[in-house]
Amino acid sequence: MFNEFASQKRDRRADQQRVQDRDDRVQQARRDLYAGLNATARAYRVAARDAVRAAERGEDVDSAVLDAAKEAWAEEYSQAQMTLSKDILDVTSALNRALGVGYSVVKQLPSSPRSDGSYNRAKDWFSGPLSDGVYLLRVTLRHDLGVEVDPDFERTRAQMLDALRSERRSLERLLASEQAQATRPA
Repeated sequence: MFNEFASQKRDRRADQQRVQDRDDRVQQARRDLYAGLNATARAYRVAARDAVRAAERGEDVDSAVLDAAKEAWAEEYSQAQMTLSKDILDVTSALNRALGVGYSVVKQLPSSPRSDGSYNRAKDWFSGPLSDGVYLLRVTLRHDLGVEVDPDFERTRAQMLDALRSERRSLERLLASEQAQATRPA
């Protein structure tokens, strides 16, 4: 009887340890994914910002650096789409679209009709709304991991997400308008 009881107790402990090990692996995989998302989003924003600064100074822009950052982000984002919760995916998707608009801003700089205004707009985008979007992603991920706890987080997240989407739509309209003007016959 004692041996049977001891055996059941060992089995329960072994089961608990397996569950704990599995939970630890899942948590580590989530931290790794989040770290990758954060790192590639930041690298993409910085590469685009640096390309704008170099172009403004009249230097050759190595588009390979920007394209590599874009591809690295796309890979992380693709992986994340399959595993993120809805709230985190909303932030990540909004940031993905904002990064894409930023990429368009950089690519359209050489053909922009008002280069000074275009450079200022690009610099403002990367240091303002897009920087805020990368920050929002990081805070959202940290909140999900329990590292950062703010009782008003959901409200703050919604406000920042709305602002990012609004700024992105505004920039998209402006870019489309400029592109339409550039393609009109003189």
